[in-house]
Amino acid sequence: MGYSREELITAVSGQMPERRWGHTLGVMESAVMLADRFGEDAHRADLAALLHDVAKFWPIEQQEAVIRDHGLNAELLDYDKQLLHAEVGAFVAQKDYGVEDAGVLDAIRYHTSGRIGMTKLDKIICLADYIEPGRDFPGVNRIRELAGHSLEEALVAGLDSTISFLIEKRKRIFPLTVLARNDLIQQINRK
Repeated sequence: MGYSREELITAVSGQMPERRWGHTLGVMESAVMLADRFGEDAHRADLAALLHDVAKFWPIEQQEAVIRDHGLNAELLDYDKQLLHAEVGAFVAQKDYGVEDAGVLDAIRYHTSGRIGMTKLDKIICLADYIEPGRDFPGVNRIRELAGHSLEEALVAGLDSTISFLIEKRKRIFPLTVLARNDLIQQINRK
């Protein structure tokens, strides 16, 4: 990879407001903690967490253009604009920052939507995004508690929270998020 961790920190932190950089630092800390707890590579978790919101503050038109111009998942364009930055972020991590680890790129790509067959790293980044210390929403402490013993249980609680919020706001739910939740429920039931 062409960039040192310090160079990545400088590049990424420069693309977002200070408050959001604080969130990213929290996700990095939570991701490393979850990686240690559940037996994942802490360096990969740290890298994915560092880059997970790299495109979050790009203008929406720019995010949409990247998706269109580079043949990324165009289905996202029909749903909540909050989903775009994950797909664009994975693209940018590879193209601009030289990340070649497909698992790290996928963890960035699916950190907002989830997916069927989430890897351990996918689960860690998605969950770290929910439970980082700066997060404060109804139910977050329960999700943190569940994260003490089960990635799957904690993620289902997180996705339930997101889906409930979207229902309340009468927003469309990205189908992959529902499929991810169903898949996690199946994993829990099989255990």
